[in-house]
Amino acid sequence: MKFTALALQMEHIVKDTLHDYWSRHKQMHTPFYGDTMTRDRFLNVLQFLHFADNSQRPDPIGEYDRLWKIRTVFDTLNQAYLKFYNPSEHLTVDEIIVKFQGRVIFRQYIPNKRKPFGIKIYKLCDKSGYTCDFKVYLDSDSRSATDDMTATHATLRHLTCRVEGLGHKLFMDNFFSSPRLFDDFLRRKIHSCGTVRPNRKDMPSDFKPKKLKLTKGNIHGEI
Repeated sequence: MKFTALALQMEHIVKDTLHDYWSRHKQMHTPFYGDTMTRDRFLNVLQFLHFADNSQRPDPIGEYDRLWKIRTVFDTLNQAYLKFYNPSEHLTVDEIIVKFQGRVIFRQYIPNKRKPFGIKIYKLCDKSGYTCDFKVYLDSDSRSATDDMTATHATLRHLTCRVEGLGHKLFMDNFFSSPRLFDDFLRRKIHSCGTVRPNRKDMPSDFKPKKLKLTKGNIHGEI
C-alpha cells in the first residue's frame, strides 16, 4: 500500500529520475518519500512487482489476451470506477496516449498528441474529468468488427455498456462519430453529439462538401 501511495504521489511532484525523490539536496529534498519508504526498498518492489502467475499463461493461439499479466489490475479499476462514483449527465469519450518506450506490439504513434509514442487507451469520462471506464487498444480490435459495426463502434459499445438506458449525453470528436453509431446510442437511450467527417459512411448528402471553383484571390464564406 505504501508503494502504491508513493507511485500515485509522484504524479503530483514530477522530478527527473526516481532517485531524485529521495535526494537530500536542499533544493530537491522532499522528506515524505524517505519517511514513508527507503529508496532501495521502493526500487526492489518495483523491480519484482508482479500481478499474474507465469505458469498460468494463456494459449497464444486463438483469443490471446495481450494484457493477461495485468488484466486483473484493469478489471479491478473499472469495477471500482462505477462502484464508488455515479458519473454526471454529460460524458465524453476520447483516445489518449500513455507514454511508453518499452517493446510491445501494440505501441502506437499518434503525431498530434503531446506524447506521440506510447500505449493508446480509450477512456469514458464525465465533465469533472473522472474516469468512468477505459479500454487499452491492443492492435487486435479489428476482430470485434462486423458487417454492421466497425471496430471503433464496438469499442464505444463496450465503454458505454454500464451507462446505457440512463439518459446520459455523450460527446465525441470526428474519429468516433458516425450515423450508425448515433442511431445505436439513441436506441440504447444514450444521447450523443460530436463533430463529423463529411465522407463518413452513411453520412447524408447535405454534409458532403461542395466542390467550388474559385479563381485566384476569391474567397467563399459558406460552411
